Order: sequence, then structure tokens, then C-alpha cells
Amino acid sequence: MSIVYFTNMRVTPEINLLKKLEILLEKVKLGAMIEKNEFVAIKLHFGEFGNMAYIRPNYVRVVVDYVKRFGGKPFVTDANTLYRGKRSNAVDHLQNAYLNGFTPEVVGAPIVIADGLRGNDEIEVEIDGDLVKRAKISSAIALSDVLVFLTHFKGHEQTGFGGTLKNVGMGCASRAGKLEQHSDSKPYVDIDKCIACGVCAKYCPTGAIEVEEHAMIDYDRCIGCGQCIIMCDHGSMKPRWDSSSEMLCMKIAEYSKAVLKGKKAIFVSFMMDISPDCDCWNMNNPPIAPDIGIAVSDDPVALDQACVDLIIEEVGYDPFKKVHPDVDWEVQLIHAEKIGLGSREYELVKVACI
Repeated sequence: MSIVYFTNMRVTPEINLLKKLEILLEKVKLGAMIEKNEFVAIKLHFGEFGNMAYIRPNYVRVVVDYVKRFGGKPFVTDANTLYRGKRSNAVDHLQNAYLNGFTPEVVGAPIVIADGLRGNDEIEVEIDGDLVKRAKISSAIALSDVLVFLTHFKGHEQTGFGGTLKNVGMGCASRAGKLEQHSDSKPYVDIDKCIACGVCAKYCPTGAIEVEEHAMIDYDRCIGCGQCIIMCDHGSMKPRWDSSSEMLCMKIAEYSKAVLKGKKAIFVSFMMDISPDCDCWNMNNPPIAPDIGIAVSDDPVALDQACVDLIIEEVGYDPFKKVHPDVDWEVQLIHAEKIGLGSREYELVKVACI
């Protein structure tokens, strides 16, 4: 049975929330995982500008300083988004991170966009899953020695809740990897936005695109890699958002398995500002549950299950089902457990609870 360490929101002048996070890192033995000069990726979601529910940079600084204490080389990271927002390329993504307070001066470490300038710096990891055979993982994640995941636990419109597995599987995928998870079909051309620049055709690996008055895709040759979406600066190459919620949840689990393959990792979930939807929105609606606390584990499945249980226990009902009634969040955890990512059975150990 996996162990999940938990601390509540109550504090004293001697033990504030930052100190509580440090205590949790000691409990999960993060320091013992780190060897001198190892690259330690601290993966989180910087939050779309305008959204105010993301994890505060102060918590990140605690983790960075803790990693440095044991001789690791920490960097703070996230990967580019598939949708066109403030985080779909490294330049905009970094500016967005800085606006939300994630600067090297504040967090104490470099900010690295894990899949590069346009989201196509990736390394394929073979897992031979039920749905995913070779996952496309952001290179900075794949090349790291130790992974620390800081997750804002919240609702999510496509997966019911957005927890650790979402941060790992979707969050660490390159843009092409995100496309693979979100869609079972191939991109299409929005001809109203296409300016016939030819960039998509230039970077298509199979020569499936021709450009005349606008780009045209030969679907017999298209392999659905998503490079055209990545390279288009005008939003004319678009994914088809037609993958079912169940398929998406299962792919996230399989991508998580690829990310964690051969890695040393710990997982931290912040059950605060539990918004109904993803932090990818440029706004956030009021919380669907009160602030609960912080939980840590070396088992991502147990951690997600424990967070759901703690929130339901506090509220008295399932708030994720209430706001997203057509989504079965349990699918993700069932499949993750099935493929050996962790256990839904856990022991909750309360630490520094006041």
C-alpha cells in the first residue's frame, strides 16, 4: 500500500505553509533521490495570464532551495500548449511565466520551456501501451535525472479533475504528443485563416501538404504528427478535438508511464483554489471546494486518489461530478493502476497538522 503524506492549511508563526511543504519533502525523502550535479526538473503549470488559481511561486522556491541543498541542479519547467494562447511557444510562454511571478530571481532557478521554441523538441519513449506505442515527451523532461511535479489540484472539463497524472502525462508531452492524446484523427485547415505561406508544407515530414490558394492535406499521406499545427503561426492548422473523454484519460495514463519510465520522481499536490476548470483558461471561476492542504507521495495514482477522497470528504459530495457530470474521472485512475503506475490503495499519514 502506498503512503500519501498530508498537511492541512492551519498554521502558526513557527510553522507556516512554506515550512509545511519543506517538512513534506523531508517525509517523502526527496533529498535521498538526488545525486550531486543531477538535473532536477521541477514541473508545474505556470497558469495562463489572467488565471489566478495557479500555484504561487513561493512554493516553487522552497523546492528549488531544497534541491540545491542536496547538490542537484534544479530548473523550473513546463511544456508548450497545443491550443493557441499565451503559452504555445517558448517566447510567449516565458513572458507569461514572468508575468505570473515565475522569474529566475523569485524561484531561484532557470525557467526552461521543456519542448523548445515551437514545441517540437521531443524524445520518443517506447512503452507499447494499449493506445500509445511511442510517446512524444518534451526533451528537457526526458533528459532530466529527477522529476518533481508540483500540481494544482482542480476540476477539468475533459478529465473531470486535473491532478498529478494530468500534470505528468499531458503536461510533459510535446505539442505533437498533446495532439496524440487529444485527438484520434488528423489536423484540418481553416482556410479562412490560411495565408498560403507554405511553412506547414516545408516542415511536413511526409510531404502530405500542398499549398495553392491555401494549404491542402493529403490524408492518405498524413500521419497525424501535428508538425503543421506546431509550425503554423496563423492558427490555420487545427486539431480535431474528437477523442472521447475516456480515451483521453487512458492516453494521459499511458503518457505518464512514458514520462516516468526509468525516472526518480516525487509528486506534490496543492489542494487550494480548487477551481472548476483547467488553469489553461485566462480566468478562473470561484472554487468548488474549500482549501484542503498539501499532499505528497512517490505514487502518482495514490496521490490523485487521496486528493479526490480528501475533497469529497470535506465537501460531502463529489464536486467534480457536479461541475462535469458527463465525465468519469475514475477512468484515468483505473487505467493507470492497471498499467502499473501505482495503487489506488493508500495510507494517509498526517504531518504537521494543527
